[in-house]
Amino acid sequence: MVFSDPVIGTSQCTISEPIHYVGIGLHSGHKVSMNLHPAPPNSGIGFVRMDVEPDHAFIKASWRNVVDTTLCTVLGNDHGVTISTVEHLLAALRGCGVDNLLIETSSDEIPILDGSSAPIVNLIKKAGVISQRVSRYGIWIDSPIEVRQGERYSILKPSPVPRITVEIDFPNAAIGSQSVTVDLLDDVFETEIASARTFGFASELEQLREQGLALGGSLRNAVLLDDDGVVNPEGLRFADEFARHKILDCIGDLALADAPIFGHLHAHKPGHRLNNALLRELFAHKDAWTRLSFDEINRRIARSENSFVTQVKKWAWAGR
Repeated sequence: MVFSDPVIGTSQCTISEPIHYVGIGLHSGHKVSMNLHPAPPNSGIGFVRMDVEPDHAFIKASWRNVVDTTLCTVLGNDHGVTISTVEHLLAALRGCGVDNLLIETSSDEIPILDGSSAPIVNLIKKAGVISQRVSRYGIWIDSPIEVRQGERYSILKPSPVPRITVEIDFPNAAIGSQSVTVDLLDDVFETEIASARTFGFASELEQLREQGLALGGSLRNAVLLDDDGVVNPEGLRFADEFARHKILDCIGDLALADAPIFGHLHAHKPGHRLNNALLRELFAHKDAWTRLSFDEINRRIARSENSFVTQVKKWAWAGR
C-alpha cells in the first residue's frame, strides 16, 4: 500500500495488460489520452510525453524531479518538459502495489477524472497486477525526520505498521478541524482513501482561472465549497473526505520515493510542497533509514508483532 503492504508479496509487480483512458486536465482543461504499459523489473514509474520530441519525452517519477508544487505536483526533466497533477495516479499505483509502469500521455497534465484515485484503482483491478519474481525493496524508517513550514509540519517516525495521520484546519465550517489516522494494510487504501476527492473554494475560483488554473474544474471532478457549505448536490463521500483526500495526496507524493516507505507519517496541514520537502530531508539523512528487501521487512514486522504479543502477555500477567 502507501508505504506498502506485505500482504501484496515480496516481489515487484506491474500490470497484466495495457490500460487506456481519456480525461480532462484539472488545471489546463485539455482533453488528455493516457496509455499505461507494463514495464520491466527495476524500471520504476516513468512518464512519456507523446506530444514532444522523443528524445525529450521521458520523465522519471522521482522526488528529485519535482519542479513545482503549486496546487499539484509537477515533474520535469533536463529538457524542460513537464507533467503535472501526477499525485492521484501515483497514489493509485502505490495503493495497488504497482512498482513498474510506463505511462504515455498526450499532454502536459494527468487527467483529473472524478477528482480521486478510485477510477484508476478500478482500471488497475480490471487489468490485473502480476508478480515479476524480482525482489521488492522498501525504505525502513530508523529514526524520526521532521520538516516545518510555518505552522505546517510533517514527521516521519519509525513504525512497523505503515500508518498515516493527517490533521487539517480550515475556516470554512464544512471542513473545520479534521484528523484521520489509517493503517495502510489489506484493502484500506481502496475502501477508505482512494475515493476521497480533491476540493476547492468558490471564492477562489475566479482568481485561479485568471491565473490559468482550475480551467477543467467542475462539480464532476471536485468538491466545491462556498459560505453555505458543500455545493455538490450529492454531498460528501465521507464526513471527513477532506482529510482523507489529504492522505491520498500524501500517498501520491511520497510514492516519488525510490521505494515504498515503512513508517508513520504524521502530517499537520500538509501540502505538495511540504510532502516533497519531507522526502528531500529524508534522503539527505542516510542514517535515518535503511533500504531492505521485503523479506527482511516481513521478518522485522514479525519480530515487532511477537514483541508486542509478549508485552501484552506481561501486562495481562501483571494485572492478575
